[in-house]
Amino acid sequence: MDKLEAMNVFVTIVERGSLSAAAEHLDLSRTKVTRYLGELETWMDTRLLHRTTRSLSLTSAGKETLEVARELLALETSLAGIRNQNREHLKGQLRITASYSIVDSFLMESISRFIAKWPEVSIDIISTDQTVNLVESRIDLAIRITNELTPNIVAKQIGECRSVICASPQYLKEKGTPTEAQDLAHHNCLSFSYFGKTAWTFNGPNGLESVPIKGNISANTSEVLLSATLKGNGICLLPFPSVETMMRDGLLVPLLSEWQPKTLGVHAIYGTRKQVTPLLRAFIDHLSDEMEQSTSW
Repeated sequence: MDKLEAMNVFVTIVERGSLSAAAEHLDLSRTKVTRYLGELETWMDTRLLHRTTRSLSLTSAGKETLEVARELLALETSLAGIRNQNREHLKGQLRITASYSIVDSFLMESISRFIAKWPEVSIDIISTDQTVNLVESRIDLAIRITNELTPNIVAKQIGECRSVICASPQYLKEKGTPTEAQDLAHHNCLSFSYFGKTAWTFNGPNGLESVPIKGNISANTSEVLLSATLKGNGICLLPFPSVETMMRDGLLVPLLSEWQPKTLGVHAIYGTRKQVTPLLRAFIDHLSDEMEQSTSW
């Protein structure tokens, strides 16, 4: 949970008088506003608002929290001003590495907006699915999607990546459509070769479920697996941003909506904290902001 954002939502609810009004003011869905409030109350371990269908009022803990939240938000605004003053003349070069799918689905557009804002910045992109030694390759930043970071690396999580189970209409016509996660055990499932696992894990109607899978094609990149899936070779678990357009166009069919694959963290990885220049810090913050606003991830 982004605690500052949750506090901002809480303060806006109080100031606007309702969750719906706060959602409209913040340009968020009412569901998201409700979730932020619930997460903040869970973190505080207490109810902050008395809510009925027609009105809301602060609890005693809510009154105290409101005062502190306003102070913290004011402090954050002041700090942002100082940060922006230090960024008035960003210039220099960044060398960045990321997988082909990340570059295509997110990074390229984000970089374009960043250098449009800071025309004296240049960015060298090394696109590869292989792990790169940052020091030896003189890389400033690596973007990786994983839940298994090496313990000794320095990284900041900038977002989360959803995955989706999908197949081509051709495959489903020939082999049938699975109606529950356990059905995957009887289908040809295409998998990442470097996962080293023969099971997919989902959060389903009955909680966490691990389903053994097997298939005749594996690969080390999502691009290869996507190509194999489009050609009707089987069912695959792929990053949502990579397949969003193809699902919208009917080239792929999303499956098992009640079984949600585990989300993966999107991480900005860099050498050491001492090597974080103002330019690198500004770019990492830019990526984090862009990913938070994206509906694809």
